[in-house]
Amino acid sequence: MSQEFIVGSKVRVVALPPYVKTADSMPMLRPPDIIKIGEEGIVLDRRPGGYWGVRFSRGAFLIDSQYIESVEASSES
Repeated sequence: MSQEFIVGSKVRVVALPPYVKTADSMPMLRPPDIIKIGEEGIVLDRRPGGYWGVRFSRGAFLIDSQYIESVEASSES
């Protein structure tokens, strides 16, 4: 089951995927070390297939919901 996020909310990377895809109009695959575990980003939009467009310090990427968590949710617990 994919987790739902609110557009504009902050999320944190909890695991690195095998690769990351840029959120450009012509997506490109990038190595996973372009983002780090624990890095925070802002949700830009929802994409098909459980992917989220997230803006990080090094760009915007499509991240599967299993690799991110809400920053607000983790600070409450």
